[in-house]
Amino acid sequence: MVSSGMALAQNSCQTATPITVGMYTVPAIDGSNISSVCSNAGAAEWYAYTPSANYTVTVSSDFEQNICGDTNFVVYTGDCANLSCYVEDDDSGSLACNTAPFNSYLSKKTFDVQAGMTYYIAWDSRWNTNGFDFQLTEAPQAVVPVSYISQNIPTIPTGNSIYNNCVVDMNGDHLDDLVNVSSHTLKIHYQLPDHTFSNTTFNIPGTGNLPDWSIAAGDYNRDGFNDLLLGSGNGLTFWKSNETGSAYTNITPGQYIFCQRTNFVDINNDGNLDAFSCHDVQRNVYYINDGNGGMTYYQSGTTPGAYNLGLTTTGGNYASLWTDYDNDGDVDMFISKCSGPPCELHRNDGNGVFTDVSAQAGINVTPIQSWSSAIADFDNDGDMDIMIGSNGGVGHKFFRNDLDTTNNVEEPFANITAGSGWDTDSTNNRDYIAYDFDNNGWIDVMSTGGRIMFNQGNMTFAPSNYSALNMGAVGDLNNDGFLDILNENMIRYAVPNGNHWIKVALNGVQSNANGIAARVEIYGSWGKQIRDVRSGEGFEFMSTLNTHFGIGSATDIQKLVINWPNGTIDVVENPAIDSMITINEGAFPLAVTAAQGDEFVMYPNPVSDVINIKSKSNAAIIKAEIFDLSGKLLFKKESVNSTVPVSTLSSGTYIIKVLDVSGKQYTHKFVKS
Repeated sequence: MVSSGMALAQNSCQTATPITVGMYTVPAIDGSNISSVCSNAGAAEWYAYTPSANYTVTVSSDFEQNICGDTNFVVYTGDCANLSCYVEDDDSGSLACNTAPFNSYLSKKTFDVQAGMTYYIAWDSRWNTNGFDFQLTEAPQAVVPVSYISQNIPTIPTGNSIYNNCVVDMNGDHLDDLVNVSSHTLKIHYQLPDHTFSNTTFNIPGTGNLPDWSIAAGDYNRDGFNDLLLGSGNGLTFWKSNETGSAYTNITPGQYIFCQRTNFVDINNDGNLDAFSCHDVQRNVYYINDGNGGMTYYQSGTTPGAYNLGLTTTGGNYASLWTDYDNDGDVDMFISKCSGPPCELHRNDGNGVFTDVSAQAGINVTPIQSWSSAIADFDNDGDMDIMIGSNGGVGHKFFRNDLDTTNNVEEPFANITAGSGWDTDSTNNRDYIAYDFDNNGWIDVMSTGGRIMFNQGNMTFAPSNYSALNMGAVGDLNNDGFLDILNENMIRYAVPNGNHWIKVALNGVQSNANGIAARVEIYGSWGKQIRDVRSGEGFEFMSTLNTHFGIGSATDIQKLVINWPNGTIDVVENPAIDSMITINEGAFPLAVTAAQGDEFVMYPNPVSDVINIKSKSNAAIIKAEIFDLSGKLLFKKESVNSTVPVSTLSSGTYIIKVLDVSGKQYTHKFVKS
């Protein structure tokens, strides 16, 4: 250990003297600096630290002897010829100056280190060249559900005018690629089969908008290559691929939109991806795809014939999530709101009708200040729950979906914030995304600042803080089944923890090409897990379009079921675990067989309100349809949980057709009294 007060001053990275735990004095900052994306100061003092074990380390100048000082440091990994920024800190100290303006400008940063790796600590002259003392301390690393290692990708550019906020397959092989956007330039790092990357740069001529606020991806012209939707404070821009993926065209419609979250989604379910954008200062907007890649602009409740998708005239529409919350087979929309108005839930009633059910659902709580929310089946009961994120003085709100299919009443979600862990989480973040990061079969939530709230399996969450991790686009960037995060030019690779998994990639045929809004289900010893395919979650980033499931220690999956937006159902029996499976719509059709009369029980008949249906094998009912005697479809519901509401039907005779997950179909007449 170096004794307190020992003076060390290093002139360059190459001559950095090794240090360990202790207090050190920097007489002055007068050594040479290395220009990087983390530091462009003219001078620096360099120290090299190589831990003997995995530790959580704190580097700090936040001491009384430095009061009113102003320090800045960067920690690098790699070697002096090829350094990568690891962490940095400027003003995180808590010791305030004893003269005006009474702010703390000292540094303090805690981060995890790996045994045997050298970390270069550079105190630079960003603010001044004065000397000071600093300390390095070590503590045992906390046990976390999943850990991360960092890898620099030198060919990924960084900077304020460059956007590294998208991880998605761009060439149709379903391996997640790295997408970088800058002015007139698209740079794609294609993931190769050996999980290295090969980059290609595309020139995008024309005047357009950059993704200052958000980015979305999807194949809206159905040529096999994903296109981009860029949202800025002035409007949105499409970057559309050609039929070989060898060039992209800039298309800027020109309407003024203060874009926040953007999405690709098939709003009218005609098999073509439309584009949606939250509008911060006016009513929300969207573009309907004509089937040839042409887009027609609509503003909610304003343009003749427009859907009602956010009618708050004062704006505050920050993040949209498209999901089937009521399990009826079509995609609904949730909007996070900021600056006053309550969040909104819009139920898709079919035939171009969206109904604002925020009040009935009980999610229109105020006050609220949220830039984004996380929606997922957090309790694995087959329906989507809602966590409303916090971006201000109002805390998080957590709602359990108490969907009841035995009636036609819009049941309220249950506010279960108290005791969930979200009530004691005082952090404020603009981005929240929901994925199973540790592959244990329960969906977690990541937020800004390297914080993951891990699902404990009982609708409670526990935080883990990762010092070298930031919010970013998510995908599997080495095809090992664990989700990785892109942070600028760094990939944070998840370290496999032994839990098993499956990934599902979709190719739509009748439905949209990406299968966006498809419901993907897996069945096994745990029961059932569900995912909805979405283009655009959280606030800013675009993450993988592959669906990802962790299954913990389970060693098999009984069934994989895909409910496509157009109603097609594919079922794969006993899919291989720890692998990615690609499903072409209709390639694994559910083998429907007419069940014997005694294999299903349906009661009562006649019925006034609810039909109860049960198969003697206890197989889950995945679809129910009701027809009149002429064969006209009147009602369809997916994931019906063995009950079908019929109270809205007129008195008369009808035909009900039900389908279970095993492919058995039962058709029966019933009388509505």
